[in-house]
Amino acid sequence: MTVRIGVITFPGSLDDVDAQRAIRVAGAEPVALWHGSHDLDGVDALVLPGGFSYGDYLRAGAIAAHAPIMAEVKDAAAKGMPILGICNGFQMLVEAHLLPGGLIRNAHQQFIRRDQRLRVENASTAWTSEFEQGQEIVIPLKNADGGYICSVETLERVEGEGLVAFRYLGVNPNGSLDDIAGLTNERGNVVGLMPHPEHAVEPGFGPDTSAAMRSGVDGLGFFTSAVQAVVGAAA
Repeated sequence: MTVRIGVITFPGSLDDVDAQRAIRVAGAEPVALWHGSHDLDGVDALVLPGGFSYGDYLRAGAIAAHAPIMAEVKDAAAKGMPILGICNGFQMLVEAHLLPGGLIRNAHQQFIRRDQRLRVENASTAWTSEFEQGQEIVIPLKNADGGYICSVETLERVEGEGLVAFRYLGVNPNGSLDDIAGLTNERGNVVGLMPHPEHAVEPGFGPDTSAAMRSGVDGLGFFTSAVQAVVGAAA
């Protein structure tokens, strides 16, 4: 079967085309969707890409969380569709209450860009099944509002229920509580993270590795995981 993964473009999206290419590299068909639409075009999974939706006015992701298409995104999430929020997309997911907590300005008050080490904390989601529990990966990171926050009670639940999908290793780049880099919902179909896996899917364009410069492709596993989740659900 051909797996079709939608990528929603919002005003200010920057990485929507990159996400579409990552989907294509993973063997699926990318489908461009528009924030003002109420039609998901029959896609099997969704990506909310990085960028600065609506100029990050009010609060990063806050306006986009109320875009017309988000009503369909919420319905799809409730029905179990795999949904990935990357950076600004992660901010949208927490603002839409599809993931717990919130994201604020980096602790050092500066935009950061680096190749970031992560540990996979939950390898049983629709977007992480191609990884091993505890696996260390390197994914590019670029954000100004990536500090994860939540209440004490929410943090206890997130940690206790295994909802932390990824954790920063080596350095906490933005002051996130418990070094949290990404989350999943209880069902495992909705995942959000601040680093950008779509920028690490092709040799020659990813992070440096011990093998060669720009040879890192650790981000590809996100998209092949989603493909397998869709194929498995249809079997």
